[in-house]
Amino acid sequence: MMPKEHITLKELQRMVKLSLDERFALPMWVSAEVSEIKVNYSGHCYLELVEKGADDGLPTAQARAVIWRNQFPRISARFETETGQRLVAGIRLLAKVLVSYHELYGFSLQITDIDPSFTVGDLERQRQQTIAQLQQDGVWEMNRALSVPEVVQRVAVVSSAQAAGYQDFCKELAKSPYRFETELFDAFMQGAAAEDSIVAALCEVADRQADFDAVVLIRGGGSRSDLTCFDSYRLCTYVAQFPLPVITGIGHDKDTSVADMVAHTALKTPTAVAGWLVDRMADAEGLLDVAALQLHDVVQSVLHDAAVRLERFAGDLRETTATFFTRRNMALDHLAELLPLAARGLLERRKKQLDAVAAWVAGYAPERILRLGFAIVRKGNRACMSAKEVCSGDRLSIEWADGRRSVTVDEDDAAQTAINSHGTVDAPTE
Repeated sequence: MMPKEHITLKELQRMVKLSLDERFALPMWVSAEVSEIKVNYSGHCYLELVEKGADDGLPTAQARAVIWRNQFPRISARFETETGQRLVAGIRLLAKVLVSYHELYGFSLQITDIDPSFTVGDLERQRQQTIAQLQQDGVWEMNRALSVPEVVQRVAVVSSAQAAGYQDFCKELAKSPYRFETELFDAFMQGAAAEDSIVAALCEVADRQADFDAVVLIRGGGSRSDLTCFDSYRLCTYVAQFPLPVITGIGHDKDTSVADMVAHTALKTPTAVAGWLVDRMADAEGLLDVAALQLHDVVQSVLHDAAVRLERFAGDLRETTATFFTRRNMALDHLAELLPLAARGLLERRKKQLDAVAAWVAGYAPERILRLGFAIVRKGNRACMSAKEVCSGDRLSIEWADGRRSVTVDEDDAAQTAINSHGTVDAPTE
């Protein structure tokens, strides 16, 4: 059954608008996060503001907002000057708003001012939360603890191929007298996609870590808002735990990002990073030069010491040789003096021996034996040593001390009896 009393939708909308206009007649400050932002061709800036839950990060409230073109240049310029970044999606702000309600377009907020200090404080709060979480995770010092090779020649570069900073980096290296092997891992270095893109590039480098000595993370100059991704926990934890030393040159002189803090070496600009690599190579070359000079000095010192030792050994050898020969000459002189005495003594001993032998020989001389009454019986030219050698009719020669006779054996028996055992016979003369 249709109610007797009712209102139209337009009337309801007007009632809501009147209620809101009465309740929120004056501007008020509202904090929210910018989820979307777009500057229209007409100059108006349209935003989507959200409030996210603390636990899951999902939106719990949402509203449309606008900054009219007559106020947007002033508000955006002041915000960028004081915060160092543009109005972009993802930042939190404190906005002075007028509540508006339209029968066709619904609830919306008209932003008349923004407090930059709130955004600065919120960014710093997020930054401090990132630092505290990294320290709590125990990864804050991990990359700085890695050792860097003395010569960093194989370099993985995470940057944008179109970035002016990357071009400056390559030009600075090209001016040096040293050879570097660089490979670019292209990534977005600013904007909403920067964090995911840089993390993906770092993962590619990590998969080929054996091919590189270090990784360089560089970008050109830009606004403070362009550095937001370098304060994010996800990107910074990748940098902190990266297996290769990370050298950063993010290109902002006034600010140091959390990524700079956890990197092995943080430098201000890509050109400074290239200069650091060149200087390190020059230091290594200098160390080689110093080592070469030290080696030369050591070799010269060793050679000099060896020459001195050789000269000393040569002097000692000459002295030892002279002493040796002097002692040997003295020994020879002494032997020369002793030699005549020894020779005379030897000759005397040999003479006595010869005299003794001569006396012994003289005692056994045939003449002496014959004078004792013995005779020598010879048959032909040979002395007969046995009676069996003499036969009847043999012509024998018998020698006595005082002469010799020749005999003929007449009878065998008589001859046999006449011969004694010494080869001598008593036989009649002819």
